[in-house]
Amino acid sequence: MTATDTHRAIDAVWRIESARLIAGLTRIVRDVGIAEDLAHDALVAALERWPESGIPENPGAWLMAAAKHRAIDFFRRNKLLDRKHEELGRELEAQEMAVPDLNAAIDDNVGDDLLRLMFISCHPVLSTEARAALTLRLLGGLTTDEIARAFLVPEPTVAQRIVRAKRTLAEAHVPFEVPRGAELASRLSSVLEVIYLIFNEGYSATAGDDWMRPALCDDALRLGRILAELAPSEPEVHGLVALMEIQASRSRARVGPAGEPILLLDQDRGRWDQLLIRRGLAALDRADKLGGGGPYVLQAAIAACHAGARTNDETDWQRIAALYARLALLTPSPVVELNRAVALSFASGPAAGLEVVDKLTSEPSLKTYHLLPSVRGDLLKKLGRLDEARIEFERAASLTRNSRERKLLLDRAAACGA
Repeated sequence: MTATDTHRAIDAVWRIESARLIAGLTRIVRDVGIAEDLAHDALVAALERWPESGIPENPGAWLMAAAKHRAIDFFRRNKLLDRKHEELGRELEAQEMAVPDLNAAIDDNVGDDLLRLMFISCHPVLSTEARAALTLRLLGGLTTDEIARAFLVPEPTVAQRIVRAKRTLAEAHVPFEVPRGAELASRLSSVLEVIYLIFNEGYSATAGDDWMRPALCDDALRLGRILAELAPSEPEVHGLVALMEIQASRSRARVGPAGEPILLLDQDRGRWDQLLIRRGLAALDRADKLGGGGPYVLQAAIAACHAGARTNDETDWQRIAALYARLALLTPSPVVELNRAVALSFASGPAAGLEVVDKLTSEPSLKTYHLLPSVRGDLLKKLGRLDEARIEFERAASLTRNSRERKLLLDRAAACGA
């Protein structure tokens, strides 16, 4: 194996093992920033040694052992006199002596540690942007440059977010634990919000030249699946996984040969991934059996309605409108109302949908939301009010930051003019 091949293999190992490594170290040192530094020290050691010695049989265990040794060195080097740290150092040494099976050692508490790392990375004390960046860094194994490119922001901006996030967690003395009782629901909601934010940025990019960024969808799906294994009794977790699986099933049909967007009603449903649909429906079934009726479960049920229809005409729009009505009661939101208006337009005609949309035009939070004029333009077009529809499509095009979507909207505006 050449040095280049070895480095590629090390990179692949890091992607797989980094989250478990950082999670285990955070449990040991109780500081996610220090844990990440120690994990990277172990990675550097691997880059130095593995090209000569070869990749070990269990690279994850090797990295954990190397990181634990560096944790001991860290405590000694900094001469931390606090008894807790002294005891911790002795405990780590004892573990190394008492557990020769490093494969077993790395797997100790690995599930609990990963779950704790998810909760600490998505802690509400951090901004939404910081939570997303830190989660992709610690749990997704992405570099700062990769995160910056994914979200189309400068690399120094992402680096600052991550540094500030780790400092905030340390200064707030956020415990490395799974929250319990009343706090669990809100904290879990924060984790789900971050994972879905990452997925949505990949599914419908807010800016740039690409309609989709599939790698971000894959990262979010992987995180969601891990969370579902770690928290199997939480219906909303399975609801989110179901929603992402079903939405991801449409990926190949959402983009044309030249990268142009293809909207839901125009997609070739034969290109939808049936395996992902089956996985999504199975996750939705698990959520239902757990008694789930939260926002992600409801959105997954809506996605399932689309997945089960061979054509748009076969879609149960009455059920979709009813599900959006339930969602609006559960989590009142202008965006939910806008989606309900679309469903209502198919169930009861475009005039019924437009009536709901017109009530949203004065909503301050939707002032710069490009989908509001886009939906309104579509409904006006169906009603034959082409001049008004053209103006709405042009307004929507001026508000979006995605170049592919802008062209689509301008083309629709031009069609109204023609």
